[in-house]
This record gives sequence, structure tokens and C-alpha cells, in this order.
Amino acid sequence: MSLNVVSLVSVGRHPQSGRARRADQDGRAVELGLKLVAKALSVVHVGDPDDPVLRQYAGMGLPSMTILKQDKSIDAVPILSQFLQQEKIDIVLTGVRAESGESSGMVPYLLAHALGWPVVARVADIVSVKDGEAQVLLALPRGQRRAVSVKLPFIASVDHAAEIARQSAFALGLRASIESVESVGEVDRIRVDWQESVAKSRPKRLKTVKAKTAAERFKAATAKPEGGTGKVMKNETPKEKARAIFDLLLEEKVIR
Repeated sequence: MSLNVVSLVSVGRHPQSGRARRADQDGRAVELGLKLVAKALSVVHVGDPDDPVLRQYAGMGLPSMTILKQDKSIDAVPILSQFLQQEKIDIVLTGVRAESGESSGMVPYLLAHALGWPVVARVADIVSVKDGEAQVLLALPRGQRRAVSVKLPFIASVDHAAEIARQSAFALGLRASIESVESVGEVDRIRVDWQESVAKSRPKRLKTVKAKTAAERFKAATAKPEGGTGKVMKNETPKEKARAIFDLLLEEKVIR
């Protein structure tokens, strides 16, 4: 079966230096796409076709990339959904979230809503694709995996548990063809007036343990944390569940 796989990439940001780089999860999405269809993979980016970071993706062995030329103030979701509707796509690969900009992780879900496709979140691997159905491994906490089946077409957000992206070759990146496509988009009115600033780390709560001996101090340091005020809600109404979540966020000072 001939697959049509598209990987959506963004310009990442190094967590320490803040320099622009190949986004880690997007790189893993490209690696997964190369595993599925090799050099037949289509890689798409919305933004500046002259951005040098894009050559880092191309240096993974891509013969070409498609850049939907747009300004940073333009909402990328309508442009991507229109582009994907024009092509017969089987699988769209993305990272879980971007490393710059809003970094909300909503792009896969908004695209799926616009296209009417299912979303498979936090994919560790796509094992096989046969008869219009893909066998997918999902990443779970503590290294666990869950196998699921999903009908084509679908959108998959690739987790950190997926295979790490191969090293980018500078010469290969220079030889790759960058195809710039003019597209019409709408300004993101919500984000246009935002001001970005460096996030401040929140202080951690310290629990003072009074121990007299070394054995007691070691036991306190290695003890498993006890459960807090969590509870399981099954039969409550959606409004009551939402209220419980809201109250917890207020209590933990996530929102104010």
C-alpha cells in the first residue's frame, strides 16, 4: 500500500540558551515519517522559507520541503487544514506541542476538528499500516505502552518516547529543495497583542522532617509521597466534575 504521510514541523527553541533549533518532538515526527515512507515523506512548515532552522530538518535526508509562506501573526491552522484538504493524506505527524509561541499543543486537535479526522495522542511508534488501518503504540507513564488500531486518515502527535531524530547533515540540508508556496491567511486577533516574557520558576514546597538518626532521615528522604486530597468522581454531573477541577486549580494556585 502506498502511503501519503505528511510531517508538520516548527521552529524550536533550546530550553537553556533560547536559540532557535530543530524542535525535538517535530524531529522525532520526521524520523517516524522517514521510517514509514523513507524519502517519499512530505514535510510542511508555515512561516518564513528563509529561516535557516528549516535546513536542520532537511539535513535528515529530505530531498525537499514545502513552506507555506506566512507572517508570524497569521493563524497557521486554517492554512494547514486547507493545504491538507487539497492532498489525499493518510497520516499527519506532529509534535505534541511547539517549543516557541503559544506552545498550547492544540494544533493537532484543531486540525482534526477542521478535517473531521481522529487524533492519536502521544505516539511512541507506528508499527504497521495495512488494509487502511494502522497499528499504533502509545506512550504511557513509566515506560509502558498501549497498542491501538486506528483507521486512516488520522493525525498523530509524536511523544518524546518515540525514536530520537537522526543527526542532521549540513551538506544534505543545503542540497535540499525548499519550495515556497504563497498562501492567504487570517491574522490571529487573540495573539497579536500578546507580550512574551521569560517564565519564572515557582518555588517548591518544602516539607520539614524532624529526624534524630541517619536511618530516620534516609527513610524520610526515600519514602513514597502519601496521597493528598484526590478523589475519583464517576457518577457526578459534568458540571460538578468541572467545579471540582476548578477548585483544585485554585487550591494549587495554578489559576488565580
